[in-house]
Amino acid sequence: MSQIFHRSSNMMARLSILVIGGIAMGAVFFLFAYNRSDYFTNVHVAREQPVPFSHARHVGQNGIDCRYCHTSVTESNFAGIPPTETCMTCHSQVLPDAPMLEPVRASFRTGKPLEWTRVHDLPDFVYFNHSIHVAKGVGCVTCHGQVDKMPLLWKTNTLQMDWCLNCHRNPEEYLRPREHVFDMNWKLPAGENQTELGKKLVKQYNVNVHQLTNCSICHR
Repeated sequence: MSQIFHRSSNMMARLSILVIGGIAMGAVFFLFAYNRSDYFTNVHVAREQPVPFSHARHVGQNGIDCRYCHTSVTESNFAGIPPTETCMTCHSQVLPDAPMLEPVRASFRTGKPLEWTRVHDLPDFVYFNHSIHVAKGVGCVTCHGQVDKMPLLWKTNTLQMDWCLNCHRNPEEYLRPREHVFDMNWKLPAGENQTELGKKLVKQYNVNVHQLTNCSICHR
């Protein structure tokens, strides 16, 4: 019986396997890189809002505390979006006729809330509680970055699972005294070591380091 396949078929088969394998590995690498790219995560990308609210102006220049607008951050899983009445407390007197604030005035007149674009938006399968992080000494800057320097808000960190786990595995590297949680410019006092301070705060604030990497902490 004559040979069906040419001798070169073996080489072609091996080459095809290598090419297909290379393409598959390249696709995996591409998806891995894309998943962490600023294009996908929107890190450092300012989001368009109905009103160009500036944290740099309100927090950095005017010194407004985070809790003035985000009233439920210390007691709820959700930090809270301020109602229009909060904005108008100041802007009924400050820049009362500014064109860019017309959406705020319209919301106040009609009672229809402003529809803000979420910047820090976790997937529905992730449970996150702001109050517990505040209570354990995690500063706003740790997750949200220097919002007091942002003319428009953007994400500083990906908020992806590996980023969260880095903190959960090493909480002592990120904790600060509770009284400085909302301080945008808090620095470690001279002569102190973050790891040593963090270890003290882990004990003081009863941080259960053995449970922080349990899947059920975030996936419930």
